[in-house]
Amino acid sequence: MAVAPAGGDEAVPYINVTPLIDVLLVLLIIFMVVTPLKPSRFEAKIPSEPDPNQDLSQVKPNPLTLVVTIANDFKLKLNQDEMGSVNDTGALSQRLASLFEQRKQTGAYRPGTQEVEKTVFVKAPRSIKYGEVVKVIDAIKGAGANPVGLQVDDLAQ
Repeated sequence: MAVAPAGGDEAVPYINVTPLIDVLLVLLIIFMVVTPLKPSRFEAKIPSEPDPNQDLSQVKPNPLTLVVTIANDFKLKLNQDEMGSVNDTGALSQRLASLFEQRKQTGAYRPGTQEVEKTVFVKAPRSIKYGEVVKVIDAIKGAGANPVGLQVDDLAQ
C-alpha cells in the first residue's frame, strides 16, 4: 500500500458552498416578492339593502337573466324550460352554449361593457346535497357562463 507523504502537494477536494448560499438567498427574495402578485381572495358581490319605500311590484326583471332551478326530484329548469336532470346535464350545457353564441351574434352585452352577458344564477332547495349542486355548476361553467351566482331566497330557514 502506498501512503501519501505528510507534506504532499496533492489537492484535497473541497466544495465552497458560500456562493451557492448567496444564490439561494437571491432566489428566496425573488419568490417572496412575486408571491403577493397572485390573487389571494375570492371576490363576492353582495347586493345592497333595498329601499323600504321602493315599490318592487313595478320593477321589471332583466330579460337576459338566466336562472337554473334544481327541483327536489333533481329535475333541472332553465328559466321555465325543462332541461333534464342533475345526473344528465348535457341538454343544459348545450342550451346555454347556444344562448351565449346567440347573444354574441346579436350583441347582448353587459351594461357598460363590451362583454357578452353570460351570468347564470343557480337556485336549489336546501335539502339538495352540495355535490349535486356542484355537478350543475360544473356543467354551467363548462358551457361558458361567467359569473355563476347562487340564489338564496329563504335565509331565515
